[in-house]
Amino acid sequence: MKIQPMPPLNSLVAFEAAARHLSFTLAAQELSVTQGAISRQVRHLEDFLGKSLFERTTRAMHLTPSGSQYYEVVQETLLRLAQATGELRHWRGAHQVTVATSTAMASLWLLPKVAAFQQAHEDIDLRIIAYDHVKDYSRLDCDLALYYCRTPPQNMEVTPLFSERVFPVCSPDYLARFPNLQSPEQLAVCTWLWLEDPQRDWIGWPEWYRRLCLTPPEPRHRININSYSMLIQSALIGQGVALAWNNLVNTHLETGALVRPIEAVLDTDAQFCLLEHQGRGRPRQSIERFRQWLLEQLPAVGEQPQSAA
Repeated sequence: MKIQPMPPLNSLVAFEAAARHLSFTLAAQELSVTQGAISRQVRHLEDFLGKSLFERTTRAMHLTPSGSQYYEVVQETLLRLAQATGELRHWRGAHQVTVATSTAMASLWLLPKVAAFQQAHEDIDLRIIAYDHVKDYSRLDCDLALYYCRTPPQNMEVTPLFSERVFPVCSPDYLARFPNLQSPEQLAVCTWLWLEDPQRDWIGWPEWYRRLCLTPPEPRHRININSYSMLIQSALIGQGVALAWNNLVNTHLETGALVRPIEAVLDTDAQFCLLEHQGRGRPRQSIERFRQWLLEQLPAVGEQPQSAA
């Protein structure tokens, strides 16, 4: 059944404020509009109703009998609507968890796992947002954050998730083109997939060699890519050799979509971390449930990447 007649809703809000204050000026200040806008909305409502709602004099403004009666109904209705809206928004907020992370961790580690979480926790809505260039983690508008940190931020509660092992990977088809690879130096004959993003905290090819106490060779070819997710995709389709973070590409290694052309591996001091804002008190139950699930996804201690060499 269609509800009618329905008054213009914007006019109801303007009328309620003007009637409560008995002032168009104060109503305009409350609603952040002009006095003329309030006057037009009230006049529009009066035209719709066919009755005057206010008596205006040079010094004061009063509700007419019809206006007074209508005001009581309008105010009660708007209050009930506001209360119901607030309760619904609170429920939604209480059952939503916002997670901030990098595009790489979102696409390669988190998103493949969240289907299992949603099946086990159907009452919780996940909101995953990706930020790759974060200068101040405390300014992230989220419940939890997942980031790779060489130095954990001081102004956040930090829970280390896992440290990382960095090593070259490529597709089996690409490796077949270079069957005699045995050492890091010999990778120079390959095309290097190069993460072109100096703002990131991640390790690039030159640093990887230096931290293994080796002199970085000059690759025969390289492809510059500014997204780690795209870089791994490029490796998957056989365009070259990429530096991989074990936990981000572990699934691809297990399925054989990626292989390690040599055995060299760098154990890093940096860690992927769970970051939480300080001073927010006890987290909502939904956040706590997601946090506990997240910690259950951590790799077992001692897991090692397998070499295909």
